[in-house]
Amino acid sequence: MTTRGAHTRYATRPPASGPAPGAGAGRRLLQVAALAATVPYLALKAAWLSGSHLGIPAGSLLLEPRPFFTVLNSLTLAMDACVILLVLVLTRPWGKRAPSWLLIVPVFVATGLLTPIVLAFPGQLLIRGLGFGAVPAGRGGLKPFLDPWVFNVVYTGFIVQGLALAGLFVPYARQRWGRIGQGVPGERLPSSTGVVAAAAAAAGLMVAGVHAYWAFGGTAGLQADRAAAYSAQRGVVSAVHGMCALAAGLGAWLLARGGKRRARWAPALAWTGSAATLCWGLWMLIGSLGPELDGGEGPSAGVLLIYAGQMVTGSLAVLVLTRFLAARREG
Repeated sequence: MTTRGAHTRYATRPPASGPAPGAGAGRRLLQVAALAATVPYLALKAAWLSGSHLGIPAGSLLLEPRPFFTVLNSLTLAMDACVILLVLVLTRPWGKRAPSWLLIVPVFVATGLLTPIVLAFPGQLLIRGLGFGAVPAGRGGLKPFLDPWVFNVVYTGFIVQGLALAGLFVPYARQRWGRIGQGVPGERLPSSTGVVAAAAAAAGLMVAGVHAYWAFGGTAGLQADRAAAYSAQRGVVSAVHGMCALAAGLGAWLLARGGKRRARWAPALAWTGSAATLCWGLWMLIGSLGPELDGGEGPSAGVLLIYAGQMVTGSLAVLVLTRFLAARREG
């Protein structure tokens, strides 16, 4: 059985002793920022569930009473409320005793859902500020389903949540699990894992290629209304999803091939890329089951295939990352 001897001195190092990671003013600032950033989204979701039309323009499908919207609003409210619990786990002494899986799963989901927003929304604002983000006249046939200010408020809150959670989780993980994710990759993983990594890299490259094509205005595989409503802002979103898929595949390949040079970014690429690709692929696939909020057509077969491809890429990269971390714990 292949071993990971080069990892021994990292995997067996006990967590650092002393004060909690990030203790002090910086940690408290991140805690307050993360908690405060949940308020706008939670308030909006609570208002909508109570029957308010705040931020919803006339003619929006969100004004129609549909069970799908009620379930979706309840689910997303609960998901954002979990951020509060996550912050407490990462900052309170009792959080160090929480089962690993109970922490890692929500952090993985939060990483996956927030990373594309953290990367794409500032890019969209920049493009809009430069005057390149508008849909050409006569081509914007999709109806708005939320007022523009809602996106600005909510996405800004998501960005703050993502950055604050990352700032809290990284030092927490270093203290609790030592340096299991750092150091050199070590020996090559077993050939079976190498095959999975190669599949992840190939799938990620394919998904990234399609997203890059759409990002620069390509229309093949898109439904007609989406193709007609292309803008540079939409292109940024496609570009970010392509980057995440590429990161997932590249991270998996780097972890599987091993090596003696320090590659501290490989686990980060695999974690972040797989989380973003898997979670957003699944989230968009779930969203496709409901009505189109902007009144357009449902996703085409090509778009659904890309959602599935994102899920496959992310899942394969997760398998490689899991095998990599397990091997380091055994080393």
